[in-house]
Amino acid sequence: MTTESGYITIDDSLVRSTAPARPEDGHKGTFGTALINAGSRYMTGAAVLAVSSALRSGAGMVRAYAPEEALEPIAYSCPCALRSAEPEDPSDAVRMAARLLSKASSVAIGPGMDPDDKRNEALILFYIQNAKRIVIDAGALEIMSHNMPFWTPYLVSRVRSGFEPAILTPHVGEFRRLVGRQASSASIPELHNLCVQFARENKCITVLKNHKTLISSQGIKCYINCVGNSGMAKGGSGDVLTGLLAGFLAQGMAAEDAAVSAVYIHAIAGDMAAEELGERAMLPTDMIGSLAKAYRRLGW
Repeated sequence: MTTESGYITIDDSLVRSTAPARPEDGHKGTFGTALINAGSRYMTGAAVLAVSSALRSGAGMVRAYAPEEALEPIAYSCPCALRSAEPEDPSDAVRMAARLLSKASSVAIGPGMDPDDKRNEALILFYIQNAKRIVIDAGALEIMSHNMPFWTPYLVSRVRSGFEPAILTPHVGEFRRLVGRQASSASIPELHNLCVQFARENKCITVLKNHKTLISSQGIKCYINCVGNSGMAKGGSGDVLTGLLAGFLAQGMAAEDAAVSAVYIHAIAGDMAAEELGERAMLPTDMIGSLAKAYRRLGW
């Protein structure tokens, strides 16, 4: 269904048709590897949530790439994930990222990332230039917001190089910082218009997270998600979405399909968690636990 504003409303029938293939004779290599570059000393939970969600996405393998001090919680909470420690030197961190990327099908960068860590700007630039499929969230968006004109040519060049458009997943506050002064006091309808403009100018897919999440695919097609509840308005929910997105991309989904499907399945899982536990008590971890039921509902 298309709304009066021209946005396509996401529903079961739309997402049901996007399920990535899952052949019976497939092996872990068939279903791709998601590389999750996330976490910092005091933000280990974000990395755990993103990795946990990616593991539940159907991807064949998930690798966490993080500062060494963030790896122990991942090892404890996500025993199925591979782990690699970031070297201290930024150049060495990028060289290690290049080795890991050569074996990965998708990358997510940003959850729990320290914007002041000197390694991270170099890593973001490397991935934008070299990763065929990428999700950019949280701390990585904070870094980019300090000088968005610098990043625009690199985002645009991805599409010209034949890569999938980058998927950026800002919540409203992060989006205001990305866009700058013109968004500081904008209403939600005005932010939606700015989201479309931003996606067009940067040749990216922008997932503007809010009560009703808007997805603009390079400013050409726009989707609106009307599913979800206030229990999802808690720190960590976005990290779950990022991991899910990375996992879907790793399985070969086109970026637009992955964004639409991940947003909707994430919201369905949120509604299922709220039904069981209540909106007040539910946690982002409960959404990960509800993903299996969400997949079954959609025939995935």
